[in-house]
Amino acid sequence: MAFYLGIDFGTSGVRGVVIDEKALIQAEVRYSFEMSDVSDLSTCWQSALHTILEQIPQGLRREIRAIAINGTSSTVLLCDGTGRPVDAPLLYNDARGAVIMEQLRSIAPPNHTVVSATSSLAKLLWMSQLPTFAEARYFMHQADWLAFLLHGQLGISDYHNALKLGYDVEELRYPEWLEHLPIKIHLPKVMTPGTPIAELRAEIADDLGFRRDCLVCTGTTDSIAAFIASGAQSPGEAVTSLGSTLVLKLLSRKRLEDARYGIYSHRLGDLWLVGGASNTGGAVLRQFFTDAELKSLSSEIEPENKSELDYYPLLGVGDRFPINDPNLPPRLEPRPDNPVKFLHGLLESIARIEAQGYSLLQKLGADHLSCVYTAGGGAANSTWTAIRARCLGVKVVRSENTEAAYGTALLAITGVGKTNRQDQMLVPGD
Repeated sequence: MAFYLGIDFGTSGVRGVVIDEKALIQAEVRYSFEMSDVSDLSTCWQSALHTILEQIPQGLRREIRAIAINGTSSTVLLCDGTGRPVDAPLLYNDARGAVIMEQLRSIAPPNHTVVSATSSLAKLLWMSQLPTFAEARYFMHQADWLAFLLHGQLGISDYHNALKLGYDVEELRYPEWLEHLPIKIHLPKVMTPGTPIAELRAEIADDLGFRRDCLVCTGTTDSIAAFIASGAQSPGEAVTSLGSTLVLKLLSRKRLEDARYGIYSHRLGDLWLVGGASNTGGAVLRQFFTDAELKSLSSEIEPENKSELDYYPLLGVGDRFPINDPNLPPRLEPRPDNPVKFLHGLLESIARIEAQGYSLLQKLGADHLSCVYTAGGGAANSTWTAIRARCLGVKVVRSENTEAAYGTALLAITGVGKTNRQDQMLVPGD
């Protein structure tokens, strides 16, 4: 029997899911990042990737036909001609690009997706001013670089990750204004998510007991992978990813792009995934509560009762959607002495931001919201689900599969379906 591996690189750790040809889960593995890991992110990622591969049962490793990886959107790094990072990666929420916004606006069309302090292109322009940029040859997204570690081909991406770099996902090409970017760097060759790139490096296959003909495919972003895993299929259905941050994706017949609100659209077949990502979410909750406290205190909340506390929960200054303002301050006061009331206020405030986001998408022309699937750690909180259903006014259900790694494994299956001939894969020089 053939098996397929999807790997999800999140903000708090890495998850791997192995599925069979019928998309049934055969194994799940996890690796959590320690606080000390963040001092050298690229080394941490490389170690985590190797650990995840090692954790897969040997019997399954020998029959894995394809691997795909997702990463956090707009987490990027610069590499030299050998694929070695020349400087520290910049994470998805890094807003240092705010200082080059004037330059960015002079390059990109008005209200384009890239006109954001946290876009991949903003990060590239900011990094181009670093002394280490002289050593750089390739600009890569997190998922691109991790896949490179497995297949050895530099400078390959997918059109989900490349969206916030400025790639035109409707015309499937780089626009002229981006091709003439006054920066000497190789932009990624962009392919459809799930496209086979090359076979797993022989040394990795031999060392860990994988098949030498195991394919490594182009990946996607974490939120797109969560959508693929959810089971949502029809226009009007949406997926909210409640992880460290809050990510909304609404399946729509109409594409929306509006940087004023941090709104962008990913291509998904003949439809569009319209949405945005807010910096609010689970990371703020964990600033105040442990997982055990979240569970016990949530059980004391009466979700049908509205909280009078009006917060805008953020870890630091700035949000991306539905308010796109790098200077937006967190609002976490007043804080009641009763922790149940405080948590109720936080959960309801995040739910209001979610409702505001979906309302804005529909106001701008997306399909009418009919149902919301939930992925991420917040999907398990039934109290929060009830609060969100009240705020959204539609049915809120847990995704059929809540792991983004599962959605990425489904991409790996499609990759094998696209080619069974080695000469159809990307080779050096293509």
